[in-house]
Amino acid sequence: MLSVTKHPLTKPSLDTVIKSFEKSLSNNYKEYFVEVVDCPDLTVSPWNLALPGLCGDPSVADVGGVPNLIPSPKVDKQYNLDNVAESCGLSGGYVIGPSAVASKLLGKNAELVNNVKTGKDGVVKSMYTKIIDDKENVYECKEYPHNEFGLLGNLFLCRGQPGKVIHVTAKERKGSLNFINCLNRGLADDFTDPVAVGGTFLLTNGKAKLHVMPGFSCCPLNSDDDVNNWLRFFEMSGPLTHTSVFVSKDPGLDLRLEHSHCFSEHGDGGHYHFDTTPDTVCYEGYFNLADAIFRVDPPSETHMIGRD
Repeated sequence: MLSVTKHPLTKPSLDTVIKSFEKSLSNNYKEYFVEVVDCPDLTVSPWNLALPGLCGDPSVADVGGVPNLIPSPKVDKQYNLDNVAESCGLSGGYVIGPSAVASKLLGKNAELVNNVKTGKDGVVKSMYTKIIDDKENVYECKEYPHNEFGLLGNLFLCRGQPGKVIHVTAKERKGSLNFINCLNRGLADDFTDPVAVGGTFLLTNGKAKLHVMPGFSCCPLNSDDDVNNWLRFFEMSGPLTHTSVFVSKDPGLDLRLEHSHCFSEHGDGGHYHFDTTPDTVCYEGYFNLADAIFRVDPPSETHMIGRD
């Protein structure tokens, strides 16, 4: 059985969150718009998600953690999404979000976008990005037909139902924050209690700095510099479809506060850092607020290295 701690949240209204997002976006983008809308069908292109909507008992789960990867990988730490959903009280629910792959299944470490309907009628539409050739820095983004992941994951869970969500667009970055930094900064500034958010966003135009993990390091990674020297960084082109989870404040659960991975129909994908074309970048996203945070199987020893 997985160790699980549930932290219920007092959600602000969507209208209040809109005001927070607008204030933060105004400092970071020349154009922006935020509204409450009925969630569109996210199974269609360019979203290509397993879940049609972001509503129905929404929650976020922080599973495992970076200390399972750094300084040295604990490759036995692998997780089944059916079990995670059941542990979070959402058997048969939908799960999206960034994680590492189950390296024992793939044969190598890689970035993963979980995109799954759990349960007996399950659907798996997940995508992974891995380094094919460590010497040549060649990567590929492909379908991942498993409902297992490894080491760490930041997941948004819900029943995939229609309902009211927050729609955000932003263009022409003028500040220094990335898209998710910007939204989360607004929440952290305006709300005393933690606010947890999950959903999806597109980088519809422009390019972004992404990383892709290579094979596991043969020596311990003891600093952020060690981690950055090990990771492989790339500039990749939109449109890029992201799944993202962010939490404004850690209520003492040793959370990763922001995490976003992406995939595309043209072979690009990885871990999102920031856009590299501020004058032309365009974002569009749909997000919902979580009712609770679940901390699943936290590492017994922790640190703050490699949480960018």
